[in-house]
Amino acid sequence: MLFANNVWYGLLIALIATFIYAFLMINNDTSIVMGMNHAHEVSEAQQPQLYHVVQDMALVARLPMPKVYIVDTPALNAFATGNDPQHAAVAVTQGLLDKMDREELEGVIGHEISHIRNYDIRLQTIALVLSSVITFLVDWCSRWFWWGNSDDDDNNNNNPLKIILLVIIICLGPLAATIAQMALSRNREYLADASSVDLTRNPKGLIRALETIKANEQPIKNVPAASAAMYLDDPLKNKRHFWNDLFDTHPPIDERIKRLEAM
Repeated sequence: MLFANNVWYGLLIALIATFIYAFLMINNDTSIVMGMNHAHEVSEAQQPQLYHVVQDMALVARLPMPKVYIVDTPALNAFATGNDPQHAAVAVTQGLLDKMDREELEGVIGHEISHIRNYDIRLQTIALVLSSVITFLVDWCSRWFWWGNSDDDDNNNNNPLKIILLVIIICLGPLAATIAQMALSRNREYLADASSVDLTRNPKGLIRALETIKANEQPIKNVPAASAAMYLDDPLKNKRHFWNDLFDTHPPIDERIKRLEAM
């Protein structure tokens, strides 16, 4: 009975910690995220073309002007953060600025502005929190099954069907939550690509930008795993395997280009 009470207390503490974490993530300051990704803010005087492209895309999308940041790396990438348009920011790498012309840059910035307009950062945060809650609940259920029942637990726990069912839940619960979270991330990337075309009225810019990024396989160093899903393309450049379609945060660039070409 004492252990059962401890399990209940553990569940309560875990849920409270999860919701506190969710609150902090949803209300996270943009500068903290940028600091974690080694980005520094730039002004219109420092980067006039980048600043004006962000300004133009925000104007077309009818959003407040987000803050503009640069990540000092030769890798080609970009990301946006902010749980609402009033607290948003856009960051691009120095390598992307060096390689892209204005048309390509507009396609990339249109993609990132679309993430802000579609509230994708907030949605991904909520999905992450829900996935964490499912993991906590599965862990608690397994502990309760083994330790927290009544006096005739030994008879119940020796039931092979219950044991098999428990193992399936323990394995598939967190796995299903993770797969759903990754699928959501990939779908939001497709939506942001389409929304970028809606803002720029020009799919060719983003298509050429994605082709250039595909040809550049250089990863970004020291990217937090939690931030990887925010980028235009996988910043870690993980090698593809047959199971990547389930666990990738980003869809294949070839498929993204194919969809853009069909628009």
